[in-house]
Amino acid sequence: MMSALEQRLLQRAVIAGGIDIHYAEEGSGSTLVFVHGGMGDWSSWAPQWAAFTPHFRCITYSRRYSSPNQNTIDSRSHSAIAEAEDLSALLDRWQAAPAVLIGTSYGAFTALQLALAHPGKVRALALTEPPVLPFADRSEGGRDARLRFQRQVLDPAAEAFAAGESELAVRLLTEGINGSGPGESSTPAGRERRMRNAEAMRALSLSSEPYPSLDEEALRQLNAPTLLLYGDRTLEVHRATTMALSRLMPQAQLLEVPDSGHGIHRDNPAVFNSVVLDFLQRDVSSLGPGQAWQSGDHPIIISADRQLTTETTCF
Repeated sequence: MMSALEQRLLQRAVIAGGIDIHYAEEGSGSTLVFVHGGMGDWSSWAPQWAAFTPHFRCITYSRRYSSPNQNTIDSRSHSAIAEAEDLSALLDRWQAAPAVLIGTSYGAFTALQLALAHPGKVRALALTEPPVLPFADRSEGGRDARLRFQRQVLDPAAEAFAAGESELAVRLLTEGINGSGPGESSTPAGRERRMRNAEAMRALSLSSEPYPSLDEEALRQLNAPTLLLYGDRTLEVHRATTMALSRLMPQAQLLEVPDSGHGIHRDNPAVFNSVVLDFLQRDVSSLGPGQAWQSGDHPIIISADRQLTTETTCF
């Protein structure tokens, strides 16, 4: 059965270089843009659509090489830098800046890169585990996890793509990236979605620099209210990267979401929707260390060491 989002009429925008982008839009008010992960597309945000469209003008789009876009891979150096410039052009086209950006995985990386390159176009950020992998090396355990991830997941997937074995590459990436959240990774629908978006991961897997580092001083100076999320069941490489990013962004709030792997928005959508809406509906920039904010009727405490603690019944 098609979700309410998937029943929306897709629209198209052509941006610089003839890049053709498909998107869906609903709601009114301040603009909120959903930015999907590596093997997702515009439909990935179905669990969020009904929760956010009553409050925002919501737009979800397929990034450059994701379905149903038919853009030809024309670079061996594709990365979040190019994806962020695509999003910047789209915000102009939609007359949407400054916009709230909600991103997961490589979509979170894209949104964060946009905020650094074009800070005036971003109102707030809610980011799930952006894979700025060089930052994992800021801890010994993180470096070991990154090297293991490279050796066991990224390198074999790149070799499979280079050999024309896209199905194998997608399987390696799916199993190697998602962690142990309950999500849709192993369902027929989940596998079909990933295969139809294989070109997006081919572009990254065969890129000379798919996971570039970000300017640390620019991260510290970023003014947009930011919520960083990670799953309690995510892989160590994602956890280490998110923790390192959090330490570089003392202005950001950090939240561990229960019963989730790498794809929090699909693994635990009720909690994801609740905490992100709470974050957006409050003046989060006024909260300092040690202050409390609310998720429904339950407190989430931002402690002085920037670790978020919750009661087990919180959600």
